[in-house]
Amino acid sequence: MQLVSIDHVQLAMPPGEESKARSFYVDVLGMNEMTKPDALAKRGGAWFSFGNVQIHLGAEENFQPAKKAHVALAVRDAAPLRAKLLQNGYRVQDDDLIPNVKRFYTDDSFGNRIEFIELE
Repeated sequence: MQLVSIDHVQLAMPPGEESKARSFYVDVLGMNEMTKPDALAKRGGAWFSFGNVQIHLGAEENFQPAKKAHVALAVRDAAPLRAKLLQNGYRVQDDDLIPNVKRFYTDDSFGNRIEFIELE
């Protein structure tokens, strides 16, 4: 057996908030919404992708956002993304704890922590 890659990361969201998910993942991050298989679509939530990266949001009763656990996304030219996040009311928190790594955090529409690592 050999692990090859991560297929997707799943985060949680409150039930019935798919439009709120789209406003962050599609409108701000520029991801594409994927069509969920019929058997899973009735559970709610939404799936998003860009390139070979997928983020699935599953609807969860008694939802609690992930504050420490997070997905880290690699980005090029992070300045426009940072500006778009701020323009849309999302908090941006810089982190310089790892030498020679430019990164910052934000929270998605539901408070899930998202990290962005800027590639050179």
